[in-house]
Parts: sequence; C-alpha cells; structure tokens
Amino acid sequence: MSKTFYNEILTDHNVNPTHKHSIEGANFSLEGVNPSCGDDIVLSLKVEDGIITDGGYEGDGCAISQASADMMLDLVIGKSKEEALRLSDIFLRMIKDEITEEEKEELEEAGVLEDVSHMPARVKCAVLGWHTMEEMLAE
Repeated sequence: MSKTFYNEILTDHNVNPTHKHSIEGANFSLEGVNPSCGDDIVLSLKVEDGIITDGGYEGDGCAISQASADMMLDLVIGKSKEEALRLSDIFLRMIKDEITEEEKEELEEAGVLEDVSHMPARVKCAVLGWHTMEEMLAE
C-alpha cells in the first residue's frame, strides 16, 4: 500500500471525522487516555439487543489516535458486541504483525494502520480507541 493512500485516509478521518460527536442515549461510555503523548478520548456506544447501533467519540489527540477511533466506529456500528470484540482482536493482532491477509481485509480502512506496528512510539495512539472499546464491552 502506498504511503500516499495511507496519508489520504488518515487526513480524511481527521479533517472530516464521521463519528467525532456525542451520542444521544449512549448506554456505554468510557474515557481512554494515553498518558505518554496526551491522547484522550471519551468513547460512547449505543447498544440495543446486543447490537452496536450508534457510536461516537470526543476528545483530543494525535492524527493516528483520532483516525483510528473514527475507522473503528465505521467498522463496528451495526455489528454485535461479540463481532466488535472479534474485530478488535484482529486489529490488535495486526499491530503486533500477527494476522493473515484475509483477517486484514476484514478491517477494511483500519487495515491501513498496519504500518504503525513498525513505529513503536505510535502503537499506543493507534490502539487507544480499540482498547477503550474492549474494556467497555468486556464489563
């Protein structure tokens, strides 16, 4: 994948985030913080009958943390909690360079963040939203 494509997707999710807003009627909400660089998001999900029907995030952080949270929400809205956790597992294994090409395809746009695995200082940025969602849904 070209660096240009990677940069275009990151830029688009930062300049025009689809999910950076509060969620009316959210029944799950959790703050995720990356103290090493100051990324701070509050992730909110509306879950009805085990299906994530809406989601959003608020907060500030670097381009990678914000884009990753936005891409994650693109992927999990409309999915069951179990499917969202399975996708999160795939994403987190991708960051460790431990997935198949088929699994990467399931991540859709979020798969562009695969190269973050080679940037140790940015890994915590990329996984912030995903870890926050996992912690929230596991309870």
